[in-house]
Amino acid sequence: MKNKLFKGFAVAAALALSAGLVTPAQANTTTVLVWADETRGPNLEKTLKDKADWVSGVTIEVKSFANFDALKDAIDKSTATTGPDIVVGANDWVATLAKNGKLAPLTLTAAQRARFSSSQFYDLSYQKKLYGVPVDVNNVAMIYNTKLVSSAPRSFADMVDYYKANKASKNLKAGLCVAGGGMSWGAHSIASALGADAYYFNADGRINKSQVFNPNAFGENVKKFLTDGKKSNGFLPASDAGCKDNFLAGTVPFAIIGNWEWTDYTAKGFAMNLMPVPGASASSPGKAFGSVSGAMLTSFAATRGREAAAKSVLVDFFGSTAGQVAYQKYEKRPPAEKGAASSPSVTDGQKGFGASASAASLPQVGAILNGASGSKSYWDALPAYWTAVLVDGKDPVAEAKKLAAIYRTNLRAAGGSI
Repeated sequence: MKNKLFKGFAVAAALALSAGLVTPAQANTTTVLVWADETRGPNLEKTLKDKADWVSGVTIEVKSFANFDALKDAIDKSTATTGPDIVVGANDWVATLAKNGKLAPLTLTAAQRARFSSSQFYDLSYQKKLYGVPVDVNNVAMIYNTKLVSSAPRSFADMVDYYKANKASKNLKAGLCVAGGGMSWGAHSIASALGADAYYFNADGRINKSQVFNPNAFGENVKKFLTDGKKSNGFLPASDAGCKDNFLAGTVPFAIIGNWEWTDYTAKGFAMNLMPVPGASASSPGKAFGSVSGAMLTSFAATRGREAAAKSVLVDFFGSTAGQVAYQKYEKRPPAEKGAASSPSVTDGQKGFGASASAASLPQVGAILNGASGSKSYWDALPAYWTAVLVDGKDPVAEAKKLAAIYRTNLRAAGGSI
C-alpha cells in the first residue's frame, strides 16, 4: 500500500513538472521589482546577470525607464498595483515620496549603518526616518588640462591670472566652464568658491535656518574675478553649452565635470586630477553638491507581501561591499559604501570624485532648493544670476542682493522640514 502511494505521488509530481507547474523551490521564490532610469536599469541588469543569487529565495527584477524624468513621473503616479518594491533615484525625492506615503521607513543595525557616513543617511531621511540605502555619490569636481597647466591651482585668482595671461596666445575660449551638472547644480561650487553657498550648517551639523551668504562680499568677488569692472571678462561662460568639447579640444584649461562622464575624458588621455574649485581664499574651496543616490523602499512592498524580501535586497545587495563593487563595475560612479569605496576594484576616477566630495561638499536638501510657493527656486535663481551679470552686464552686488533674498525666503519656508 505504501509503495503504491509513493508511486502515485511520484507520478503526480512528474505530471506536474511536465505540465509546467511550479516546483516547491519556485513556489518559495519571491520576486522583488526594482525601478531605475535608462542607465542604472541596464547596469543593474548586467550586474545581476553576472550574479543573481544575492538573496536566497529572491529574484530581483529590474524595470528601466526612458530617462530620469520618466522614472520620476512614474514613481509620482505609482500605486500599490503598479509601483515597484524598490526605486533607485535621487535623494531629493525622499521628502515628497515619504509625505505621499509611497516610501516606507527602513531600520538598519549599527553594523549596517557603520558601512556609510552619517551625511549620506541625512540625504535619504525625512523627519528623522531613513527611507533607503545610499548607493553612490552624486557629485561634480574640477579637472585641469595638464598640457596647459603644469600644477593644480591653489586659489581662484591663480586660475583667473592664468586665463588673462594666456587667453590670446593659446586661443582660450574660457578659463573655467561647467561641462557637467549645469549652471545651478554643477556650478554651485563656483558660487561657493566666491562666497555664496546655497545654505550653511551649524557646528552641530544642523542647517542654520537664518544664515544666507553675504551678498556684498560675493558680489565684489564676482566683480573682481569674473568681470573687467563693467562686463564679463570671458573667464566663466554663463552657459554650459560647448564646455565639454572646448575642454577636450584644449581651449579651456579648467572644467567642472560630472562623475557619470569621467571615462569620456580618460578616453581622450586626460588625467583624473580631480579637485574642488579653489576658493577666493586658498583655505576655502568651493563646495559642490555631494549628495547620494539611493535605493529606496516603497510602501508597496509591504502591501504585496514583499517587504522582508525587499529589505534583504537593500541590505545584502545595494548596501553591501560586494554588491556596490559589482554594480559600479558598470555604473562607474563613486560607491557610497565604505568598503566598496576603498576596494582595489574601484578606479582612479571613482576614487577621485569620492575624494573631492570628502574635501568640500554640501548635502543636497530639496526642501530648500526647490523653493517656496511664489518664490523662484535655487535651480532657477543661480543660472539667472550668471545671465544677469555675465550676459546682461548688470551690477554683481545688486544682483547678489536679489539672489540672497530668494535664498532667505526659501530657507525660511523650509522651516520644520530641515
